[in-house]
Amino acid sequence: MAAGNAIRGSRVGAGPMGEDERGESAPRQTVNYYCARGHITSPSFALGDETDTPEIPLEWDCPKCGFPAGLDQENPPEPIRNEPYKTHLAYVKERRSDEEGQALLDEALSVLRARRESVAVAD
Repeated sequence: MAAGNAIRGSRVGAGPMGEDERGESAPRQTVNYYCARGHITSPSFALGDETDTPEIPLEWDCPKCGFPAGLDQENPPEPIRNEPYKTHLAYVKERRSDEEGQALLDEALSVLRARRESVAVAD
């Protein structure tokens, strides 16, 4: 058995020789997207046939900064605001005022005290 490469007659990185082997590439449309930091992203989208209009997204993520990028250079979309982590108490305080919370606490305590009194009387 002879030593050598398992793939003979080829080199590393060799690919198809051209359009004849790969077939024709689809027609493409390049679209510019602009982010709030001034970066320009230009992805290309394949065009369909005459009856099918391509669906071009209104926003695209900027690969340089991660901000959303839009089609309007003068008015790029605003960056997404990340809300800080909220505790359960913070969410409860958003839904109820201090007076409502105090009323609920008083009601729960009165139910608990009534239950304790009934258990103490039964013993």
